[in-house]
Amino acid sequence: MLMKVNKNIYIIRHCEAESQAPDAPLTAKGKEQARELSKFLFERNLDRIVSSPFLRAIQTIEPFAAEKHLEIEVDHRLRERVLSSVSMPDWMEKLEATYNDFNLKYEGGESSNEAIRRIVEVVHSLIANDSQNSLIVAHGGIISLLLHHYDKRLSFETWRNLSNPDVYELQISDNNHQLQRLWKEP
Repeated sequence: MLMKVNKNIYIIRHCEAESQAPDAPLTAKGKEQARELSKFLFERNLDRIVSSPFLRAIQTIEPFAAEKHLEIEVDHRLRERVLSSVSMPDWMEKLEATYNDFNLKYEGGESSNEAIRRIVEVVHSLIANDSQNSLIVAHGGIISLLLHHYDKRLSFETWRNLSNPDVYELQISDNNHQLQRLWKEP
């Protein structure tokens, strides 16, 4: 007998942070955004939270987790993608090139395909889990690649247009999926 799959995965980009460093906290505005995000998510019947290990991602979802008495599980596969380990003054053009060639890889960095594989692994583990409505909190680069995986029309411009925070819902049933943006800037 085939088991029917019917899952909702909410994909959250972190709120405004002081910098891009892994230990960068949310700004005062980011903390207010996290409280607004908590209100936005409150009525949804979420039963699992999985977050990037970066402080800004964890702080983004802490108000909601506290309100709902949910544990924040940390998954290192949700960390932001590293474009390169060397400084690149033209990093924006280099990043855009990785959306045109998904195998392009810079020194010490990760290709788009490598980043997609690791975040899709997280989604697959959520599909296999008992949770019906899960939430992942991550970063713009890795999220935009996940969105592209499920909708090939989404690309570099999607990354450029993500807000802090941002919310997408991925509905998965059997071999079908639906992706929609839920967040509207207040």
